[in-house]
Amino acid sequence: MARKRRSKKLSNTAIIMRTFIILFLLIIAFVAFRYYRRQAIQSEQIRQEQLAREEARQKIIRQHKAFIREIGPIAKEVDKSFDLLPSITIAQACLESDYGKSDLSQKYNNLFGVKGNNPNTSAVLKTKEFEKGKWIEIKARFQIYDSYEASIRAHARLFQKGTTWDAKQYRHVLAAKNYEAQAHALVKDGYATDPDYADKLIKLIEEYNLDRFDK
Repeated sequence: MARKRRSKKLSNTAIIMRTFIILFLLIIAFVAFRYYRRQAIQSEQIRQEQLAREEARQKIIRQHKAFIREIGPIAKEVDKSFDLLPSITIAQACLESDYGKSDLSQKYNNLFGVKGNNPNTSAVLKTKEFEKGKWIEIKARFQIYDSYEASIRAHARLFQKGTTWDAKQYRHVLAAKNYEAQAHALVKDGYATDPDYADKLIKLIEEYNLDRFDK
């Protein structure tokens, strides 16, 4: 009888141990499943976010290229009579009008932030200027144009005729024979207040191969 009781006791202990081991393994499997499932969900979320960012980036690039296709031929036609490089004009328009998305360009066809003083042909808008080492926001009166072409022609005439106080204000711009030299000449001749203006133009020209319009 004693032997049977010990045998039964050992059998019960073995059953409990097996049950414990099975439960332990099930818990481990459940925890592992939850962990890998969470990792899979996070990986998919990251992938979807990356896809969304890439789609947004591609959409912006398409918009930029569409704007360039619109103004590129105009700049090429206009600039050939003014000793200007179309690549510079296009890059300036992209930079200064945010690829045609600025209020000034959308409402008034002003691609280059050209100022005006006649209340009948200009509008007052907020703008930013770089003064004394920092950007400040001011209100200024800007010229209104009938079309992008009118804006580009006025822009070209500015370089040809100079300013009211200096007819040769942009002599270095007109003398430059490549887009890099012309970009730096714009800063040298006082066209832009942004110290990084030339580098921004050159980057745009090279990113979108704008020098193809110079040929």
